[in-house]
Amino acid sequence: MTVLITGKLVSPTATELDHGPSHARLLTQAPKDNGGDGSSFSPTDLCAASLGSCAATTLSLYATRAKIPLTGVTFSVEKHMTSEPPRRIGRLVLKLVIDSPCGDEDFGKLVNAAKTCPVKRSLHPDVVVDETYVRA
Repeated sequence: MTVLITGKLVSPTATELDHGPSHARLLTQAPKDNGGDGSSFSPTDLCAASLGSCAATTLSLYATRAKIPLTGVTFSVEKHMTSEPPRRIGRLVLKLVIDSPCGDEDFGKLVNAAKTCPVKRSLHPDVVVDETYVRA
């Protein structure tokens, strides 16, 4: 499957993105520590957010297919940039809170599904991903 995402620079530190299939728009802004005003997601913030969103979505899709009851999933992601050049994401701390009345075996299956999300599989091996999965 191919998805076209287009973008344009709208200021020296901001871009506007357009999701081709839906035409949903999203703005990015460089963070304050890199010359921007920090008024929106930075490109690396989007990468971090994508990890949490992808893990939650992958888990939910698996639960539906496997008929495992799922009441909800919440998540948080902490993004840690490296202190040495080149500037890049060094570590992501992901916490998923899974609300399901399922037993331990099915809970383990949900966790395994989340761990296989495409974003995680796409991250460079130098990006450390610390994951925690807990019941609500």
